[in-house]
Amino acid sequence: MTTIRWRSALAAGTAAVVLAGCGAGGRESGGGESAEGDTTGVTDSTISFGTHQPLTGVAAPGYSEINTGMKAYFDYVNEAGGIHGREIELTVKDDGYNPTNTSKVVDELVLQDEVFGIVGGLGTPTHTAVVDFLNQEEVPDLFVSSGAQLWGNDPQERPWTFGWQPDYEIEGKIMGQWIKENEPDAKVGLFLQGDELGGDGEKGLRQYIDDQIVERVEYASGNTDVGPQISKLKASGADLVVGFNTPSYTALSQLTARTLGYDPTWMYTNVGSDPKLVGSLLSKFSEGKVEGGGALDGAMTTEYIPGVGEDSPWVDLWEKVWKEQGGKGELTNYRVYGMSMAYLTASALQASGEDLTRERIVEVIEQDAQNWPGPHLAPFRYSEDSHLGISGVRMSEIKGQSTTPLTEVLVTDIGDAEITADPDDVAATEPPEDGLPDVEVTE
Repeated sequence: MTTIRWRSALAAGTAAVVLAGCGAGGRESGGGESAEGDTTGVTDSTISFGTHQPLTGVAAPGYSEINTGMKAYFDYVNEAGGIHGREIELTVKDDGYNPTNTSKVVDELVLQDEVFGIVGGLGTPTHTAVVDFLNQEEVPDLFVSSGAQLWGNDPQERPWTFGWQPDYEIEGKIMGQWIKENEPDAKVGLFLQGDELGGDGEKGLRQYIDDQIVERVEYASGNTDVGPQISKLKASGADLVVGFNTPSYTALSQLTARTLGYDPTWMYTNVGSDPKLVGSLLSKFSEGKVEGGGALDGAMTTEYIPGVGEDSPWVDLWEKVWKEQGGKGELTNYRVYGMSMAYLTASALQASGEDLTRERIVEVIEQDAQNWPGPHLAPFRYSEDSHLGISGVRMSEIKGQSTTPLTEVLVTDIGDAEITADPDDVAATEPPEDGLPDVEVTE
């Protein structure tokens, strides 16, 4: 097991005294009376979070960078004085994308390290292994790095857990509607991870293109031979393949299809469509026989936050944060993902006020987070009745290392909710000049 402990040094001398009475970046804090509730992991000067991430193993490529983006933004906030005078600590533990390991490291974070909450725990099969434990222990389980509905569709059953990214069903719905409207004669094949990632995505797709689907195949994460699945898709005559899979399996599907002489149009979930990572994996898996650059040219995907290379003030902010607080390497879309999640976490802490408790942060997110600005392209769905995250995506086409939008931002919800254009134009928001969350303390 690998453990990384991140902690920025506290501001010294007079600056620390002055900032202790302020909110993020020196803003006035508006906390109420003395807190009543669980303050585990909170001191006068720090707030401790933990996360489980695949720093090693099959899911490590790309995903292992997410925590470095989280850390960089938290350090950026800490450098400006923290949140209501408290600096944010992040303990990162490696679970290797193995649910058994996830249970072990999350037990350690909660029972030994006594963190305030878990933030950005990564993976559908991995986080499923700990979600009930976290709710039984009444630990804030914030912004899970997975689009499974389990994190937000039943707040009565899992009141301490919140999703973050769009769930796979609404992503599938929007992809399915695009296919129905733009490729109504396509013969569609489905390439699915054999869990909620694939199952929820398929559920959304079938609401719109059930009659166009000619074949579906599944793979088990960890089994790298997808030859039988791709062969079956080819034999079905599918000329458009939709993949709900992780990046390694995007590369494996591309490599296998090339070997078989199979050349359909491809559409991949956002989870598995980072062109730079997929290109490097394709080159690696082929032992250099296939050049990875441009491997996904012409493939379609979805987007819900601005990515590297995009003309966006949020990307400009992330470039600044990475330059000032990042470690080795360049800014990547996975680090942008981590920073975006960290921004929401900082917003929740800011809105919670000085009297921070575990109960308080859950209440604040349910009450106000729908209205918080940030890099997300569509509003959150948070309320007492839903802990589901971002409500929509836009369809895009991959060209080189960047994308070209095919639609405006579209929003919907699980079930038979209509797909519409985002009425609030969230994508038009810009970050505050200082790059720190500018949200009011929730009354």
